[in-house]
Amino acid sequence: MNQENPHQSATSTPAIHVLIAAAGTGTRFADVRNDKNDPPKQYKPILKENSLRICLRTFLSINEITSIHVLIHPDHTDWYHDTVAGLDLPPPIHGSYERNKSIYNGLKEISNLKNEDIILIHDAARPLVTPQEIRDVIIALQAHRAATLAIPIAGTLRKADQTTLGTAIDRTDLWELQTPQGFRYGDILAAHENTDPEKSYTDDTTLVSDYSIPVHIVQGRNTNFKITTKDDLTMAEQLFLSAYTDIRTGTGFDVHAFDPDTKGPIRLCGIDVPHIHKLKGHSDADVGLHAITDALLGALGQGDIGVHFPPSDPTFKNMDSAHFLEKAVQMLGAQNSVLNNIDLTLICEHPKIGPHTHAMKSRISAITGIDKARVNVKATTTEKLGFTGRGEGIAAQCSVTIRIKP
Repeated sequence: MNQENPHQSATSTPAIHVLIAAAGTGTRFADVRNDKNDPPKQYKPILKENSLRICLRTFLSINEITSIHVLIHPDHTDWYHDTVAGLDLPPPIHGSYERNKSIYNGLKEISNLKNEDIILIHDAARPLVTPQEIRDVIIALQAHRAATLAIPIAGTLRKADQTTLGTAIDRTDLWELQTPQGFRYGDILAAHENTDPEKSYTDDTTLVSDYSIPVHIVQGRNTNFKITTKDDLTMAEQLFLSAYTDIRTGTGFDVHAFDPDTKGPIRLCGIDVPHIHKLKGHSDADVGLHAITDALLGALGQGDIGVHFPPSDPTFKNMDSAHFLEKAVQMLGAQNSVLNNIDLTLICEHPKIGPHTHAMKSRISAITGIDKARVNVKATTTEKLGFTGRGEGIAAQCSVTIRIKP
């Protein structure tokens, strides 16, 4: 896709440019968002990605599109760069606290546009839009100067005060607007330049309608909803999961002995745990992460950890075992799979695992990218029996479930 050189052909086919509105701070997503480390909704994870990246992948799949530009909040720069890693995009454009001002910023920043070029504007918080819906808007713009996805209102509508229902509203001819919304560049730019600066617009069709440009309706789907609340995020995740219909399990088992000649702490599930001795191993001997990695490889039918990271290879000497687990998770993504849950059992007489399970779950969640609620870490003993009962080492047993999209 040519990102920055939208020259017209001899047939004057208009170039198609996309603005993704991702500058919102998500104030309606939670009751209070005072934690600066808590990302707004467009950066919240949905399975293995977030809403913005899912939108970008969808638009990038459409060859007719000339360029894609993302409007972001200046405070979101780190989240943005993490989100778009590996994607071929121009630098982001800083938006504003008001949507119409953000869009105006974007329109002014895109270079080399002609008045007849097409501008598609899409909300980053609508990750379930399909390529066909986008193309339907593009097709509508061949005959109309403005077009938007929309769905007819199906529910009963009534006005109300805080506690009591009031007047019923006739839903005939009422539509709920969606995005993308499409316009000719000259029209949308002129509408922004001539609008009342004191008036705030929640979408761009209202603005161009005030500029006397009729907007054509392209019927969309109910699934192209905007993530506004936590319930919306949960519903989006469930809809994405519904496509991953092939469910598989894998198990992993690993053992490492204590090294009586080396003082602790030991590395266990990605954290340091106090103990008098380390565990023996070619890498960092993290028996917990090794068992999880083996379980993932088993679910994928990809052998075991020794096949991919052989102890005979000096590259892996003293390596952090998080590297092995990260590679296994990357293999999941390459096979169109997602990790559903992890259940890990550590078997030892000492150290005591209970005080560290919360930190272990957090670390495993961070490495794998799944919610901490989907990670379970527990411990047991062998009642003084066997090598673990004699305190000679630690064993770990893991079970995982993955979902694969056929």
